[in-house]
Amino acid sequence: MLYDLTIIGGGPAGSAAAVYAARKRIRTALITKDFGGQSVVSPDIQNWIGTVSISGNDLAKSFKEHVEAYADDVLTIHEGNNVNAITKSDNGHFTITAGDQTFESRAVLVATGSDRRKLTVPGAAEYEHKGLTYCATCDGPLFAGQDVAVIGGGNAGFETAAQLLAYAKSVTLLQRSDTYRADQITVDKVLAHENMTGITNAEILGVVGEQFVTGLRYKDGDGNEHTLPVTGIFVEIGLIPTTEFVKDLVDLDNYGRIVIDPWTQQASCPGVWAAGDCTTVKYHQNNIAAGDAVKALEDIYMWLTHN
Repeated sequence: MLYDLTIIGGGPAGSAAAVYAARKRIRTALITKDFGGQSVVSPDIQNWIGTVSISGNDLAKSFKEHVEAYADDVLTIHEGNNVNAITKSDNGHFTITAGDQTFESRAVLVATGSDRRKLTVPGAAEYEHKGLTYCATCDGPLFAGQDVAVIGGGNAGFETAAQLLAYAKSVTLLQRSDTYRADQITVDKVLAHENMTGITNAEILGVVGEQFVTGLRYKDGDGNEHTLPVTGIFVEIGLIPTTEFVKDLVDLDNYGRIVIDPWTQQASCPGVWAAGDCTTVKYHQNNIAAGDAVKALEDIYMWLTHN
């Protein structure tokens, strides 16, 4: 069967695109390992527009239920496998391989997101979602009035610190090298806050706690070990885009993100669009991913209509 469109990914971007594709009666296949995206692990999401508070699991269920409500002869859902490869034929069609299945499609929307680069020191896995988190926007308000730490001295780390300063008692940012990687104007502004502390040459040794996080162990530039008493740890050490399967099809930037035209969400290969955290979008949020996917779908609809 030849599909008009294949959507890859079941997070906010892929789910939003699938709903819009079905409503436009575009013959579509949605391929995803599962639904939800990165936020599925968050216990309390408070910034999904239209919902005051929702868990990551419930948000994932709502994505799946919404898409399934439109599943019919126009929209088919293929859940349980990741896409392994995409190739483009001489006739302009795409062949998508997922597990032992293959799909042929006129157009492709990649919405596979990215994974947070994990902190791998002792205690990090044990206390994830018990004080250690990878999303300040999702979880930051839960730490109001508390002492917290941010790991990572890039722009993302300083932006996280700036958010946390609005409600945390104190914020300490730790950077492993002797200089911060964030823009200097951002560094100066954030470090000027009276409740903010920056520590360079900090080697993270481990996360400690009881039922929840109680501290962060690190070694300073002189080799001395310290335990920073905090109840919240926010990790901002980078993202790993899920784009390996399209590296020979579209242009990627130095971080492995799909280079898109922000006006249309089109990638460098005609017939391919991308949306969400797997792209060169500046900000990473569920609402932004969903909006960018809708934008892409509108452009895909016009492209399919005229090709």
